Amino acid sequence: MVLLTILFCIILLVLLVSLIKVNPFIAFLIVSIIAGLLLGIPINKVTASVQKGMGDIMGQLLIIICLGAMLGKLVAVSGAAQKIAGVLVHAVGEKYIQWALVVAGFIIGIPLFYGIGFVLMVPLIFSVVYKYKLPAVYIGLPMLASLSVTHGFLPPHPSPSALVALFHANMATTFIYGLAIAIPAILLAGPVFAQFLKKIPSEPLATFRAEELPAEKLPGAFNSFFTALLPVLLLMLTAFFPYLNIKDPGMSKIVTFLGDPSIVMLIALLVATYTLGVKQGKSMGQLAGSFTDAVKDVALILLIIAGSGAFKEVLTASGVSSQIASQLEALNLPPLLLGWVIAAIIRISLGSATVAGLTAAGIVAPLVLQNHVNPNLMVLSIGAGSLAFSHVNDSGFWLFKEYFNLSIKDTIKSWSVMESLVSVIGLAGVMIINLFVK
Repeated sequence: MVLLTILFCIILLVLLVSLIKVNPFIAFLIVSIIAGLLLGIPINKVTASVQKGMGDIMGQLLIIICLGAMLGKLVAVSGAAQKIAGVLVHAVGEKYIQWALVVAGFIIGIPLFYGIGFVLMVPLIFSVVYKYKLPAVYIGLPMLASLSVTHGFLPPHPSPSALVALFHANMATTFIYGLAIAIPAILLAGPVFAQFLKKIPSEPLATFRAEELPAEKLPGAFNSFFTALLPVLLLMLTAFFPYLNIKDPGMSKIVTFLGDPSIVMLIALLVATYTLGVKQGKSMGQLAGSFTDAVKDVALILLIIAGSGAFKEVLTASGVSSQIASQLEALNLPPLLLGWVIAAIIRISLGSATVAGLTAAGIVAPLVLQNHVNPNLMVLSIGAGSLAFSHVNDSGFWLFKEYFNLSIKDTIKSWSVMESLVSVIGLAGVMIINLFVK
């Protein structure tokens, strides 16, 4: 009954948005309230769950997305994105630009959370798309596949790291196994799958489109790359700080503060304001106008993501994940496959990879000890399951749809299928490695 209720709510959401053309944010609010009532949340607590879900996800993403949009706008209008695209194509050739972006996405995805990596890399993707008149989904999806794989498989991302601790796995071993699985997953779900997506129509978000500037007005290559990638550099430095064996607690607190994604994005924007703005002859008034335009362009995206957070919180607060997991626990499946199945079904139902991963882990944790399952592989199996079929209840789905300006149908054909391929390939990789390790 629970699964039927969730299925009804998801179908209702799709119909409201695609068939009746209701604004996605309003549709999310309607469906979230209906879902809360149908799933047994007391009527006086439904709106509290909706508000909590919106607040939780906005608390994580509001600053990052707004500052990221401002930074992306500045990278675009200053000509830095044009310069970066030109350097990349000159280095690898237009024929291999997609592969260059895949490698960049993988390297950047290791230290960055998915949402931050997405916001940072979209301007680079669109600059290549605009300059060389290439299909946006064909060029962009492989890079985003890299970001998604690192988010689901590789520590130090939150879900894999939490699973490593829960299963008492080895962080380094999990990373090595994850790397072995990540590479074929990225290649098959990225560049190979993207070959079938060249005809998907896409007119990417206008905020990252800038007029092409003459070469003499472009910022230098070092300035362009350094400023655009400064958030990545700052996050990488803070990620490696624990390995420097510095014991000073004061220094640790400073590094923790400076490594917060919101602070990183603020520092990067302030630096870019000088290096790509003031230094390039732009007035503060001009820059303020660009920043205002950038926030206007992502305002609807923020509301849609807030709506998806409300829907997820209603499902979580109703105890749906525990009910689904307990029903599936009775299945007579190998532990690694069971972990993947539980994580996948909760992910499809709730939309959150992290909730799916941690819920599944709590259910199968006893099986790891009882059946002597390799804990490193269980981390990766659940991580793969937690990426399965991202759709309308996942904020990542709406980020991709709105930034690339796609229909729901085309977003499912591209984004949802890519995530599902990553998930299935990840499971296959786990099973293959399990044949060779004890």
